[in-house]
Amino acid sequence: MLQNESVIAVFGDPHETDAAVKKLASAGFALENLTVVGKRYHSEEKAVGFYDTRGRIKFWGKRGAFWGGLWGLFAGGVALTVPAVGQIMVLGYLATMVVSAVEGAIMVGGLSALGAALHSAGIPRNSILQYEQAVKADGFLLVVHGAVEELVRARAILALGNPSRIDLHDGPTTSLSGSLHKLRTPAGASFGARSA
Repeated sequence: MLQNESVIAVFGDPHETDAAVKKLASAGFALENLTVVGKRYHSEEKAVGFYDTRGRIKFWGKRGAFWGGLWGLFAGGVALTVPAVGQIMVLGYLATMVVSAVEGAIMVGGLSALGAALHSAGIPRNSILQYEQAVKADGFLLVVHGAVEELVRARAILALGNPSRIDLHDGPTTSLSGSLHKLRTPAGASFGARSA
């Protein structure tokens, strides 16, 4: 079932992203409600790739251990090239929507396959462009899908990491954090004003 409420955290480091996934999992969040999006490899790498051995995907390159470890946690994923963003990996919940967008089952005017999948999950167009730019700049998106009450808890857990931004997308409204380096707030405090 498609969930139109989500929290999206943007991380600049694969280790921070991996730690955040593990914190969410240990807090009881189901992995099937998570998505990780990022570049498959760093732009300076020469030899990169992945292969399947007995149902287990193996990656190599600078980010091979990161993607290989996450692939083992998630039920599936997709590797593709997105125009203007580059070669990316999408693991988890949104992976099937990205595949549907590539195959033409989801069409949203002017958006990439990643953008169409995010839009289908209720993310506003202006936020999608910011997320694509973050991935293009070697950032990682960690998306949590679910009920609003759980997303508030997820946002608090994600804020304990080192994300550059956290946004709560609640159907027609979005609660934006902006830059978290400027907005560090005590636990339980608001991360930003709601806007329509």
